[in-house]
Amino acid sequence: MKPSKTLFVICIALFTTAFTYAQQDFQGVAYYESKTTMDMDNFGGREMSPERKKMIMDRMKSFLEKSYTLTFNKTESTYKEEEQLEAPGQGRGFGGMMSSFTAGEQYKNVKSNQMLQEQEFFGKQFLIKDSLPKLAWKLTGETKQIGQYTCMKATAMKPVDQNDWRSMRRRGSDDDKKEDDNKDQAEKKTDTTQTASTNLLDEIEVPKEIEVTAWYTMQIPVNQGPGEYWGLPGLILEINADRTTILCSKIVLNPAEKEDIKVPSKGKEVTREEYSETVKKKMEEMREMYGGRGGRGGGRGGRGR
Repeated sequence: MKPSKTLFVICIALFTTAFTYAQQDFQGVAYYESKTTMDMDNFGGREMSPERKKMIMDRMKSFLEKSYTLTFNKTESTYKEEEQLEAPGQGRGFGGMMSSFTAGEQYKNVKSNQMLQEQEFFGKQFLIKDSLPKLAWKLTGETKQIGQYTCMKATAMKPVDQNDWRSMRRRGSDDDKKEDDNKDQAEKKTDTTQTASTNLLDEIEVPKEIEVTAWYTMQIPVNQGPGEYWGLPGLILEINADRTTILCSKIVLNPAEKEDIKVPSKGKEVTREEYSETVKKKMEEMREMYGGRGGRGGGRGGRGR
């Protein structure tokens, strides 16, 4: 039997088995671990000692490594972060700012093509309402095992939200030669701390799109997945997107105590575009604030005070 025919037979067998989960009150809970890597060297880390790097990464851990639960039925799901205690210092500075970019509880309804997300941003509560984002998934035919589930691979190009901190990087970070050439000139600046604060936001950029790889199982035939991901003929168990990996660690089907999948309702209702504009304005305010401080600091230095 040819490989393509073998794969087709496997798909049919898995899909047939999946109908055992087709009862009217079917529900499942999937547990995911998310991890985002960050290259400290692209954010001034080359001048830091290993101890300093480790201290910063420890403070950032709660934002780079997260645990989520996805509660789903045949048409709906809620995806929310599991609460965890913060280590000392994590709620301040850069870490405190990043917490305002962390997605709140998400609700997806594949039948009504609706996505709702509760989001707190700098003390204000929003309810982002939008249609489900659609990706042009390409099925590759590759398979692998995740736990007890046979998974298939799919890829897609995804537009990136310009406020998504997981894909933020330093502008021109790959141009190492240029950075080295400018190193001596940068070291001559008398107030490197203020310079870094002033320029950090200006130097950050986000790519317009990234490639996403998904692994889904037809043994659980629901059109769901972690976060904003969905649209495949089976539950998505793994996502690889830029520097972020989301991996399912446990699945409970038809739990003894079923959880009501509630539609979020807290916060000021806005569209995704309106929320992005709010974030953009806030970032511009912060850029002006830090720039103003840097300017005043430079003025004092010029007067010799």
